[in-house]
Amino acid sequence: MLKVGLTGGIGAGKSEVSRLLVSYGAVLIDADRIAREVVEPGTPGLAAVVEAFGDGVLTGEGALDRPKLGSIVFADPDRLATLNAIVHPLVGARSAELQGRAVPGDVVVHDVPLLTENGLAPLYDLVVVVDASPETQLDRLVRLRGMAESEARARMAAQATRAQRLAVADVVIDNNGPLDALEPQVRKVWEELERRAAGTA
Repeated sequence: MLKVGLTGGIGAGKSEVSRLLVSYGAVLIDADRIAREVVEPGTPGLAAVVEAFGDGVLTGEGALDRPKLGSIVFADPDRLATLNAIVHPLVGARSAELQGRAVPGDVVVHDVPLLTENGLAPLYDLVVVVDASPETQLDRLVRLRGMAESEARARMAAQATRAQRLAVADVVIDNNGPLDALEPQVRKVWEELERRAAGTA
């Protein structure tokens, strides 16, 4: 089994890369999806978030109001650290449980947005960084996701810098160009990951 950490800044195109890797046969462990699962209604995770941030971060139905919580934590590094201290251990435990189901020869891709920020690179056999310039990221967030420019900039500023991400990368996928330029790069990376998983690299 090969454990791969996949990361990239917001708007860099990491989701598209992980989708392609899954289509080739990767086992995906999506930290964002798990982060949502561990704070669903009725979970200890949600109870801990409410205890830290108050009932104001809940919707009328009792679910987590993610935009409301996001507006609080992305404007305040201390509040963001509080949230991360609640969610990250839960995500780590669930990720380990899912990885435990993989079989020898599998390429297990951990899609981890905050891999660099949380110093997680040593947990993986290989780190793949999806790279895009800050200008490209900003354009995608505003034009494709409909974010206000100020919100997009705040979210980008809350993450590691491009240089910090590249410093932990074993493999870099350049996603500054169009989508059709991405697929051949990802396929080439996949072939390398398969070789390593088979023990022939």
